[in-house]
Amino acid sequence: MTIVDTPERRQLRELTRTFVTREVLPHLDDWERAGEVPRQVHATAAKVGLLGIGFPESVGGSGGDLLDSIIVTEEIIRSGGSSGLVAALFTHGIALPHMVAAAGGGRAGAATAGGSDLIERYVRPTLAGTLIGALAITEPDGGSDVAGIRTTARRDGDHYVVNGSKTYITSGVRADFVTTAVCTDFPGSGALSLLVIDKGTPGFTVGRRLEKLGWHCSDTAELSFVDVRVPVTNRIGEEDTGFLAIMQNFAAERLSLATQAYATAQRSVELAVRWCRDRSTFGRPLAGRQLIRHRLAEMHTRAEAARAYVHQVAARVAAGEPVVTEVAMAKNVAVAACAEVVDQALQLHGGYGYLRDAEVERHYRDSRILGIGGGTTEIMNEIIAKGIGL
Repeated sequence: MTIVDTPERRQLRELTRTFVTREVLPHLDDWERAGEVPRQVHATAAKVGLLGIGFPESVGGSGGDLLDSIIVTEEIIRSGGSSGLVAALFTHGIALPHMVAAAGGGRAGAATAGGSDLIERYVRPTLAGTLIGALAITEPDGGSDVAGIRTTARRDGDHYVVNGSKTYITSGVRADFVTTAVCTDFPGSGALSLLVIDKGTPGFTVGRRLEKLGWHCSDTAELSFVDVRVPVTNRIGEEDTGFLAIMQNFAAERLSLATQAYATAQRSVELAVRWCRDRSTFGRPLAGRQLIRHRLAEMHTRAEAARAYVHQVAARVAAGEPVVTEVAMAKNVAVAACAEVVDQALQLHGGYGYLRDAEVERHYRDSRILGIGGGTTEIMNEIIAKGIGL
């Protein structure tokens, strides 16, 4: 089982390449230095139909599924974009799915809190490129311990009163709203709910923009909540169902990160092959040396093997199989391949590879987060260990 290369998906690849060539590559270096992607890029991506890929048309999406989203992510990076761009432009991929699921996929009259109202207020405008959303789970002292979340939401009539803080929030600076994990019991009890909190709500403060090793065009922020009153109608689903909702979306997030990893590896191989063909030392091209050819062959093999395994696991997830262990394995396999390949690619570029002008330098920096985000390599190994009965 793998991703079938249909005519529609070939068209999707071509659409993505065209978008990156026209709308991204002339500006990406400027966005890296500015520390964010302009809001207009979201509207442009929505207009051509890329922003809504993987979301049903009933909620304002472009249709398609997880596999189509993987194709878009892969092609953005293979076309010269970056995983940082994917993180910034497609943050709604982790901010919106809980709302869509709670509203029954966007069906009118959904019975859960917020229901279809959240679709109209947040999902449709975001997929149209007019709003930007973020997901706030991680806390300063929590890391990967989702069940230990300490940001609290105390019920007060028709509102919740939220207190706490979040950190490492992707698109947190630009976001118009934040899908926020809160504890509706005592801190650390594991009784979690998801609330949509609007920027500008009294007591909700976006803290400092966090400066990072990589993903420079993806803004990251700390968030603070002090007696923030959030309407109960902004709750996603029923109270205390947030932990399950978060866990259910982890498969898609982890496969997205795995895709970014193998695609970055593939792009780095392409850059290294091009460099080694063009760069001559001691009278002949680098590619003319057996050592270099074999190194490039090994890099290509690792990248392609990672891609094949991620595609296989993604196809099983899309078919509804409960493959939690395999998802963790796919992420770790792709991240390990990326780390090795990008390191070798930069080495082959020599001094030029260390310069900010070199695309491979950006991939080297950006790739380091992929073994941390969405659950660290160590957390993935714990999941794998449980999967084999340890």
